[in-house]
Amino acid sequence: MKAIIYCRVSTDKKVQETSLKRQKEELMALANNHMLTVVDCIEEKESGYEINRDGIFRMLEFFSEKKAECLLIQDETRLGRGNTKIALFHQLQKLDISIYTGMQGGEIELSESDSMVLQIVGIVEEYQRKIHNTKIKRGMRKAINEGFDPSENLSNRHHAPGRERKVFPIEEVVRMRQNNLTFEEITTTLNGLGHPVSKATVHRRYQEFEKLESNTHVK
Repeated sequence: MKAIIYCRVSTDKKVQETSLKRQKEELMALANNHMLTVVDCIEEKESGYEINRDGIFRMLEFFSEKKAECLLIQDETRLGRGNTKIALFHQLQKLDISIYTGMQGGEIELSESDSMVLQIVGIVEEYQRKIHNTKIKRGMRKAINEGFDPSENLSNRHHAPGRERKVFPIEEVVRMRQNNLTFEEITTTLNGLGHPVSKATVHRRYQEFEKLESNTHVK
């Protein structure tokens, strides 16, 4: 099984260089013990509360592109802290990534509280998806009843018949736009989270969503 080693310290002080080196050495030994093939070793000097880390997106890219199936970390706090930790564990869980820790000497055993939170997050996410899909269907039905023809948005469909429609969380796109991220930044984030999609597709889908939202709120 192919693995990624992820090491992190919270500051760039010289003394932390020793910690990074120790983490890497211990995790290489762990990989050897479990006959894992290390394809990359990522080292970062960033706060565990920060989600926007180059190393994290590099790691997620490996997993989303199926270039590795296992993550090695010294302990769960090296991946992240607080809500960032839960968000990353949830994403790795969705990507079906095995996680090994040096502290536990094998596959990670999450605390009961973390496991419960992840379970709740999964349930909430599923219901959010259902609510969102229902809202879109209602908006589309209302628009059609008022004369909207969806085929008018498919003027180029003859150029690529049968092309599969990309699936990605449009609600996350909307949230990031509300936070003033550019479409390029949003596309980079989606790709890092395992949703390979182009900037043009993200922009087009956002415009479709805005139009449906507008139709939904028409009295």
